[in-house]
Amino acid sequence: MSSPNRILTSKASALAALVGIAGVCLALYAWRLPPFTSSVESTDNAYVRGAVTMISPKLDGYVAEVFVQDFMPVTAGQVLVQLDDRIYQQRLAQAKATLAAQRAALANSEQQRRSKEAGIAVSQAGVDGAEAALARASADWKRVEPLLDRGISTQAQADQSRAAFEQAQASLAQAKAAGEVARQDLASVIVNRNSLEAAVAGAEAAVRLAEIDLQNTRIVAPQDGELGEVGARLGQYVTPGTQLMAIVPDRVWIIANFKETQIARLHDGLPALMAVDALHGEAITGRIARFSPAAGSEFSVLRPDNATGNFTKVAQRIPVRIEIDPGQPAARRISPGMSVVVSVDTADGTPQATGAAPPS
Repeated sequence: MSSPNRILTSKASALAALVGIAGVCLALYAWRLPPFTSSVESTDNAYVRGAVTMISPKLDGYVAEVFVQDFMPVTAGQVLVQLDDRIYQQRLAQAKATLAAQRAALANSEQQRRSKEAGIAVSQAGVDGAEAALARASADWKRVEPLLDRGISTQAQADQSRAAFEQAQASLAQAKAAGEVARQDLASVIVNRNSLEAAVAGAEAAVRLAEIDLQNTRIVAPQDGELGEVGARLGQYVTPGTQLMAIVPDRVWIIANFKETQIARLHDGLPALMAVDALHGEAITGRIARFSPAAGSEFSVLRPDNATGNFTKVAQRIPVRIEIDPGQPAARRISPGMSVVVSVDTADGTPQATGAAPPS
């Protein structure tokens, strides 16, 4: 008959053996070693994402009207907030008045150009007349000069003819100078017209800018979606960058942060099964779209420096984008920020890497 001490020793040995076996099984499971190997890679570090747009004004002013409320659906182009636009209306009127003045100056320049061109024609007629007078005076002088040498003409007649000839020369020079002045005046008008045209273009641009500013007092939805909390308040003074509200679009996707030791067998197009916490684990399906070009730690503000001090190896996370399959009613009930558990079955006949480090 066995003694009590021997029975207790046998039970203790059996218990220790069971504990040891359980520990070994737990280690094998944690390291995904046989017989606990699996083709399914899972992570609970996954979230719903969407292109959430923060709505901010492009200019400063007081909020005159708020047309929406929290969590309302909106469509692209719908007016969300109206700023006080009285100042911007006056700026537009001022810009239009400046444009009218510049256009009037340009029209006046055109009239001046025509007047200067007429002045050039008048000057050219004066030159033609002076040339004709010079030709007549030259002919008179050529007739009188031989007669004076032969004593037929008097000295007074010769002096008068010579004076008329020289006066005709001076008149021609004066007419040519007047023509050059007229041409220079026309050139000045043409050059000044270029500056006036530039002034008109600047005034037109100022009008367009004033119109844009006036339009920007109406803050509209850039796309279809649902609003978050509306922060705009009646009478609030806002400046560019003030966050008034956010628009959440209908299209969402999943970002799953797998450990680097899990991605060896993952690739684009693999089907994924996702359990959304908010839907009590109701599953939706999708497919891997693409992988992040770097680990998440590379995008952090304070990047880790593993080259100093003691080192403990930690498996890094690689963000993976998963597109949700269309036509799933449950997918319409998820929103950006929700937590998801993602599972991807890699048993699709693709080559599997061996010797990968166990998950940490």
